[in-house]
Amino acid sequence: MIWLMWRMLGYWFMKRLGFPKMLPINYTVSLLYTCNSRCATCNVWKKKARNLTPDEYRKIFKSVGRAPYWITFSGGEPFLREDLDEVVTSIYQISRPRIINIPTNGILTKTIVEKTAAIAKACPKAQIIINVSIDGVEDQHDEIRRVPGNYKKAIATFNRLKALKLPNLSVGIHTVISKLNVESFASIATELMRLEPDSYITEIAEERVELDTIGADITPSLVNYKSAADFLIHRIKRSKFKGMNKITMAFRIEYYNLVKRIMRDKKQVLPCYSAVASAQISPDGDLWPCCVKATNMGNLRQSNYNFRKIWYSAEAELERRSIHRRECWCPLANAAYTNMLMDLPTLFRVFWRSQIKWWS
Repeated sequence: MIWLMWRMLGYWFMKRLGFPKMLPINYTVSLLYTCNSRCATCNVWKKKARNLTPDEYRKIFKSVGRAPYWITFSGGEPFLREDLDEVVTSIYQISRPRIINIPTNGILTKTIVEKTAAIAKACPKAQIIINVSIDGVEDQHDEIRRVPGNYKKAIATFNRLKALKLPNLSVGIHTVISKLNVESFASIATELMRLEPDSYITEIAEERVELDTIGADITPSLVNYKSAADFLIHRIKRSKFKGMNKITMAFRIEYYNLVKRIMRDKKQVLPCYSAVASAQISPDGDLWPCCVKATNMGNLRQSNYNFRKIWYSAEAELERRSIHRRECWCPLANAAYTNMLMDLPTLFRVFWRSQIKWWS
C-alpha cells in the first residue's frame, strides 16, 4: 500500500510538471473487436483489426515490466479469443498485476467457465474479476443485446462461475444504463442483486470512438440517470459486502455521484489522469490515452513493441497536456477510478464508508 501511495504522488507530479517519467498503473488491453452480441448501445463488432498475438503481447509487457497494478482485458467479447488464457497468463507472468478484470456477455458458458478457471489457477496472486454484462431482465436484455436467449445464457454463466468457488475469483454483474433501460432500472437492479453477485456495477452508455457510437444518442438524461444512480446508491448502502468488495462498492458510490456531477457540469470534475496513470492498447497495437477519445499516440507494432518509446514521446506529451488543460471530459468508469485514487477527499470518503461507517 505504501508503494501504491508513492506511485500516486509520482503521477501527481508527472501530470503537472512532466516528471518523474512513470509508466501507467492501470491498463486496458482491448483484445479484439469481434463480438457475438449486436448491442443497441455498441457497434464495436462492425470494426476490423489484425489482432496482436500472444507473442506480441509478451514483447509489449516485457517493455512495461512490473508497472501494472490493474489490467482490464476487454473486447468485443474477450472469450471469443481461443488464446485468451494464454494471453492473460503470459502477461501475468511478466507484469504480476494485482487485479485482472475481464467483462463478458456470458453467451459462451462452457468456454467462459473453463478459461476463467484456468486463468484463476495460473494467476494465483491476482484477484480475478469476471463481470457478466446484463442490461435487462429476460426479453428486455435480449432485445437490447439483439441475441435471442442471451439472458438465460448469461444467468447460466454467472451461476456456473459462482460455483467454481475459487479463492481469487470474484464474479460480478455489470449493467450499462442507457436510454433503453434507464426508466426500468430499479426493477432490473432489484432482480439482478437478488442473485447475490460479489459486486453489482453499472456504467452509463456513452458515445465513444472505440465503440463506433458517436451520434448514436444512447446516453440517458441527467434526471433519469440521477434517479437510477440514487436508487443504486441506496441499495448498496443497505447491502453487506466483505473484504475487497466492500472497498469496491464504496468506490462505486463515489463513481455514481461523480457521474451525476460530470453530466450536470459537462466538464472534468476531477483532474483526469488518462495518459498519465492509465492507458489503453487497441487490438492492432495503437496506444490510446483512453477509449472515449481513442487518440492514437503511436502504434506498438511499428515501434518494435516498445511501450516506453511511445509513452515518453512528444505525441504522448501533447495528449497529456490537452487532457491536463481539461479540453475533454467524460464519465468513463475505468479512467474515473484512477482519477478517484488520485483525489484525497474521495479516498477519505471511501475509507469512511468501507472501514468506519458504511451507511454514511
